[in-house]
Amino acid sequence: MTQPSRVFLYAEFQVSVPFSEGVWREANPAMQTVPGLRSKTWLSGINTHSVGGFYEFDSVQNARDYAVGMLADFAKAAGASLTVKLFDGDVVAEASKGMASPYFAT
Repeated sequence: MTQPSRVFLYAEFQVSVPFSEGVWREANPAMQTVPGLRSKTWLSGINTHSVGGFYEFDSVQNARDYAVGMLADFAKAAGASLTVKLFDGDVVAEASKGMASPYFAT
């Protein structure tokens, strides 16, 4: 079985931090050094202030390394529970293009 060349990672921290407090200001520079990370879209829970993101990686291995490394370290430092899920971006490409996904623009 071939490994996908595009992997999406969804992560959410079970904490309540208003996004206006700027946790991203400290995190962004560190994340810009993560191997294989192509992009991140920050997420902030409506009425819950949970913090998370939707990431695109170039491989399953790089996504996993980030999840069990830096991402887990961020959660531990915040005293937060962490939910992480990985998704195959190659298998969904055609369907996503049909829905005008920005991740699959031509």
